[in-house]
Amino acid sequence: MLKLAVFISGGGTNLQALIDACRARTINAEIAAVISNNAKAFGLERARTAGIPVFHISKIKFPAEEQYLSMIRRTLRQAEINLVVLAGYMKLLPPDVVRDYYGRVINIHPALLPKYGGQGMYGMQVHQAVLAAGDKYSGATVHIVDEHYDRGPILIQRRVPVEKDDTPETLAARVLKIEHQILPMAVALYRS
Repeated sequence: MLKLAVFISGGGTNLQALIDACRARTINAEIAAVISNNAKAFGLERARTAGIPVFHISKIKFPAEEQYLSMIRRTLRQAEINLVVLAGYMKLLPPDVVRDYYGRVINIHPALLPKYGGQGMYGMQVHQAVLAAGDKYSGATVHIVDEHYDRGPILIQRRVPVEKDDTPETLAARVLKIEHQILPMAVALYRS
């Protein structure tokens, strides 16, 4: 069985999709740790409600880079993690962690990469950019994480049409539904 660590920064709806998929046994996985850089992230409450251990690891709490890195590595090692999932995590994972788990760190992104990826391209900024460009489609991408924002190999993409009357919020809602579908599918590609 896969042992997942899910990194979050906010509400945790993709975390909830993974919790639901684990409970339904549609993926052979257990979420062994939820890590957030934001102590007030609602996703931590979702994890607590599901009985999943939560960890607040941030540069504010651990300002020395060595200590910050050490806390992430120790948490992953102690939970015996074999797949790291970035699900709305708004920080770049330390390069040493990416190297430790290379090929076994995945990220969900609310756009069809390689378009609309990179530093600063998250949340509503992505959807605003898609609408400003006049694209006919948007979507979501799950990719393997490397040492750069949104540049690793793509595992799964799904697209959604951009409607004439879309706002960033309406487009985001449609893309989020796709995210909830494809993130568990990507996890299912892995074996322990």
